[in-house]
Amino acid sequence: MIEKSIGFIGAGNMAEAMIRGLLRGGHFAPSQITASGPREERMRELQDSYGIKATTDNHAPAKAQIVVLSVKPQILSRVLDEVAKSISAEALVISIAAGVPVATIQERLARGARVVRAMPNTPALVDAGATAIARGEHARDSDLDDAKRIFDAVGITVTLEESQLDAVTGLSGSGPAYVFLILEALSDAGVKVGLSRRTAQLLAAQTVLGSAKLLLETNEHPGRLKDMVTSPGGTAITGLHTLEEGGIRTTLMNAVEAATKRSKELGDALLKRDE
Repeated sequence: MIEKSIGFIGAGNMAEAMIRGLLRGGHFAPSQITASGPREERMRELQDSYGIKATTDNHAPAKAQIVVLSVKPQILSRVLDEVAKSISAEALVISIAAGVPVATIQERLARGARVVRAMPNTPALVDAGATAIARGEHARDSDLDDAKRIFDAVGITVTLEESQLDAVTGLSGSGPAYVFLILEALSDAGVKVGLSRRTAQLLAAQTVLGSAKLLLETNEHPGRLKDMVTSPGGTAITGLHTLEEGGIRTTLMNAVEAATKRSKELGDALLKRDE
């Protein structure tokens, strides 16, 4: 158990996923967790569901020893201006606001603020998230350890340099949308060749899940695992040939590259707006 209090400023789906994972894993007790959000009904729901303290007052979670900034990037500056004086100079501040640099957060906090920036993704809602974390200049090794334990509660975590987080946004942050599009297409294909929609969707989803699990557990190169499925003159190699004709590799690579570029553009726009 992490013997510290933790506060979530912003109590949307991602914050709830983290709260649920932290409680389920025994990392925090309900009495250690405070969350805030603008809607009283939502706060009552969180309090009833998890036994935590939930409030519409952002200053309450800001007083915790670990403060998680889980608001939309467009309003983060305003929220920080509101609560900065309530955040202790000794607190660890973790931001999951996409595209907002550590420097922007540090400017609004006490000198020497310990900030860790994180980029989680939506599968954290089912404890299968992929999160990258990057330390600010004042963050300690113990801060990274705490941040990793928090995000490991809802998936896996990697530690990178902040300069790489736009690439993470383009790959794993936006990646679920690419996979859902592929799943929808596979499901449509199943219907086209005679399966019911329910059966096609179930088979497509389990195939993607199983393939990902096989890759993670064997740590084999995906090309080798692909070769295990393809036999000479068989169905898989025929299907792969069609995918290559359609440029699937180039399209996916371009999608990640374009999303990475857009993430950087959004971050730059936020910086300019705050100047």
